[in-house]
Amino acid sequence: MKYLLDTDSVSFALRGHGDVGARIQACKPSDLCMSAITLAELRYGADRKGSRKLHRLIDTFVSAIEVVSFDEAAAAEFGRIGSMLADRGTPIGEFDVLIAAHASVLRCTLVTNNVRHFSKVPGLSIENWA
Repeated sequence: MKYLLDTDSVSFALRGHGDVGARIQACKPSDLCMSAITLAELRYGADRKGSRKLHRLIDTFVSAIEVVSFDEAAAAEFGRIGSMLADRGTPIGEFDVLIAAHASVLRCTLVTNNVRHFSKVPGLSIENWA
C-alpha cells in the first residue's frame, strides 16, 4: 500500500505536531509519496513566511520522499471530481480536489488531517495520522 501525504500532514511532520512524524518514520520510504501540488503549497507557505529555515526543512523532507508529478490522468480526474462536487453543492476547494484526484489516480491512501473535506470524495481512501 502506498500513502500520498497531504499538505497538512507534511506540515504537522515538519513542525513535530501529532503522531504524523512517527508514522512516517515507521513506513518504508517506498510506501510514501507526495504530490507536486503539495510541494507547491509547502513552498508557497515558506515563501509567504519568508522562512529559509522552513525551505531547508522542506528540502530535507523531499530528499527522502518521492514527489510525484501531476499528469494528464490526474488532470482528467480533477475535472471529474471537481465538477461532481460542484454539482452536489459540496465543493472542497481546488487544491484539495487536485490532491484528491492525484491520490485517486495513483491508487494511494491519502494521509490527511482534513478528513471532513476529503470524505466528500467518493471512493477516496483516507487515513488521519495526526
